Amino acid sequence: MTRIIIVGGGAGGLELATKLGRTLGRKGRAKVTLVDRKASHLWKPLLHEVATGSMDAGVDALSYRAHAKNHSFDFQMGSLKDIDRDRKVISLAPLYDKNDELLMPERELEYDILVMAIGSTSNDFNTPGVRDNCIFLDSPEQAHRFRTQMNNQFLKLHANKEQKTVDIAIVGAGATGVELSAELHNAVKELQNYGFGDLDSSRLNVNLVEAGERILPALPPRISAAAHSELTKLGVNVRTATMVTKADETGLTTKDGDHIPAQIMVWAAGIKAPDFIKDIAGLETNRINQLVVKPTLQTTRDDDIYVIGDLASCAQEDGSFVPPRAQAAHQMASRCFSNIVAKITDREQKPYVYSDHGSLVSLSRFSTVGSLMGNLTKGSMMVEGRIARVVYISLYRMHQIALHGVVKTSLMMLVGRINRVLRPNLKLH
Repeated sequence: MTRIIIVGGGAGGLELATKLGRTLGRKGRAKVTLVDRKASHLWKPLLHEVATGSMDAGVDALSYRAHAKNHSFDFQMGSLKDIDRDRKVISLAPLYDKNDELLMPERELEYDILVMAIGSTSNDFNTPGVRDNCIFLDSPEQAHRFRTQMNNQFLKLHANKEQKTVDIAIVGAGATGVELSAELHNAVKELQNYGFGDLDSSRLNVNLVEAGERILPALPPRISAAAHSELTKLGVNVRTATMVTKADETGLTTKDGDHIPAQIMVWAAGIKAPDFIKDIAGLETNRINQLVVKPTLQTTRDDDIYVIGDLASCAQEDGSFVPPRAQAAHQMASRCFSNIVAKITDREQKPYVYSDHGSLVSLSRFSTVGSLMGNLTKGSMMVEGRIARVVYISLYRMHQIALHGVVKTSLMMLVGRINRVLRPNLKLH
């Protein structure tokens, strides 16, 4: 029986484990094991909604252990420590609780095929003070930390008549930074309904700071301009061509010497793979620690190790690299699944080719803008408003269908609608 281990339960890793479990695990053709350092999964593009309280992670998170039971794979909780390619084992670091009490000792797991899918972390580019003073939205825990600080600042503002504003600075105007900026204004509007009648958008001072010439630099200029216009209407202070050189407890310092005051700072400028990947198992990495892969998604130095998602440095025929997006992780999981099955059955593996279906950015309930690409439009088509919002939500539904199937996803959508009536619009605790 082939032993397949997937390390990382993000969008790509969990979808791959589910598909392998349903097809190979259920029939006893392979033993499929998913490893993750957390007990539950939450779709990463939704973290900005968790941060502002628009989404309750306790309701929407998925338990790895329960999901594994339902889809014929095993789950092991732990953090990857090392890979021994000669012995074909991975070692997991000891697991401790919050009081440093040992829960599980260091373990070794044997594999025939290993899939690395541990995703990415925020890249602070070694900017002084960032790691100590800024919040990175890489995990639900960090999103909870942001929400706690945000609620505390709004309480202070409500109680202290001399304080004029809550100042929040967000560095990096990619999708995360832009969506969080809009979601913050939605949170203020919702809080007015829950005892904060004196709170309005004029008392929320959001600075969105981008080093490049425009926000959403990875998207077409017309979409960037539309999003910029919408954010400005909301009251977000968008500062492009502004490089941050330092962060301290009072705010951010720019290259021009300007000081941007902030009680809460979020760093969302760029990604990199975790630092420990750089020297792992002698595998080839690039300058941001991503593992370099061949077109089949196998590492350049070991055909028994595959890489998917943000961790993969995957070149395309035109010389570009696959971008770190949820749609890329979804596509890679499908290609990796097919290639693993082909490898087990001694058939030819096919190259992964990234297909860009466009990009959408949600400006909370205020607007959604983006581009759709496909055969119907013969290129790209700019969309905004209600249509864009429907398509944006459908991306998450596609992820849920990949994990749960159509029937369960439909029931989850129904529960979501019921919760809109039963639960407050904002998580308040």
